[in-house]
Amino acid sequence: MEAVYAACVGLLTFSGIFLCLRGRTFPVVLGLTLLSYAVNLFLFSSGRLKLEGAAILGTSFSYTDPLPQALVLTAIVIGFAMTAFIVILAMRARADLGNDHVDGRLPPQPAVKPRRKKEHA
Repeated sequence: MEAVYAACVGLLTFSGIFLCLRGRTFPVVLGLTLLSYAVNLFLFSSGRLKLEGAAILGTSFSYTDPLPQALVLTAIVIGFAMTAFIVILAMRARADLGNDHVDGRLPPQPAVKPRRKKEHA
């Protein structure tokens, strides 16, 4: 179970970094969201993965640490607020600059050669 969990955290981290390196704002927002999911899963796993473990005393024979769960809940709220703020910034940049590129400039377009007219004989 730990190997699958670690692979999922690694896949989310890789996908988040890949999307953060894109040139448009929407993939960057998605990349930051995936990175926050990966960090949440990592924080949750720091409390050791236990099946059928309760975080409340007196309800089970095996207990888990409730601190990582509280950290993840806090991180989810902060991540949601951060995502909403970034989306508003991206919408404002799109309205002000007229495009959704991260640096505000359009990429250079390749030069188009003019077509020569065929002469009919």
